[in-house]
Amino acid sequence: MKLKLITLLALSLGSVATNAQAPATAPAKEPAQAEKKAQAEERTDFLRVSETEASTLLQTGVTRYEKDGVIVDLLGAVHIADKAYYDQLNKAFTQYDSLLFEMVGGEAMQQEEKKQMEAKKKKDAQMGFLGKMYQIMADRLDLVGQKDGIDYSKDNFVHADLTLKEFNDMQKAKGESLLQLALKNAQNQAKAKAKGPDTMALLKALMKNDSDALKLAIVHTLGAGDDQVMALAGKDSVIIGDRNVKCLEVMDAEIAKGKKKLGIFYGAAHFPDMEERMLKQGFKKTKHIWLNAWDIKNKVKK
Repeated sequence: MKLKLITLLALSLGSVATNAQAPATAPAKEPAQAEKKAQAEERTDFLRVSETEASTLLQTGVTRYEKDGVIVDLLGAVHIADKAYYDQLNKAFTQYDSLLFEMVGGEAMQQEEKKQMEAKKKKDAQMGFLGKMYQIMADRLDLVGQKDGIDYSKDNFVHADLTLKEFNDMQKAKGESLLQLALKNAQNQAKAKAKGPDTMALLKALMKNDSDALKLAIVHTLGAGDDQVMALAGKDSVIIGDRNVKCLEVMDAEIAKGKKKLGIFYGAAHFPDMEERMLKQGFKKTKHIWLNAWDIKNKVKK
């Protein structure tokens, strides 16, 4: 039960998964040791836990890339977070010529058929499951859901994800599913005897309905969630690779229209692969800052 709970929580952080390992390639032309070291040092951390005397913070990165006068910021998303986090993002989004957002089936978010889209998602087993999962976790942790916290009605918002039909068709073709990914993650944790949250701390927090204690019990596991989930799906998966390809196609189209400052608001677990693709396109990383998604007061820590 605990593995299932933590698996679902981890999957919620960054829109599920990506793969930190390079895809298999033919031997020969192996990078030199110095080059390997440089590549490792350049790898960006998009999600972390930071601790102060007063608080334990779950943070997402905002990372800037530039090329030929174009600025692109990758803004990591946590799908349940403090209201102040989403308020800060809503304010930041206004600075962009185009704000590209993730949401499978979200092409109708700014249109009158939004209600029809939500009805279709409820009928879709995978999307309905995720929606219920986010709501349960948000309620338990006294947090706000992303769709409630973010204002998707702004004119500069541009859908940059697969349609629901595209997503389901691609997953079917590749034999993938979100449930399969969650089960695989739970099995891997069990085999590796991975250290998870303290069971007693979780039970006490749940019994006392103490949201801060519950967050403190799971935050370090979730802070490494992007790394944990990264090894599961892979760059060629629908959940990461195909959606990233679609997002960057939309980015290229917006740049071709003359847009000079763009934001990409996607789950943090998408960004290691997305960053790699952007660097190959010639973008250079120029800035990196952190935003507080969860600010947990340490008064309950012992």
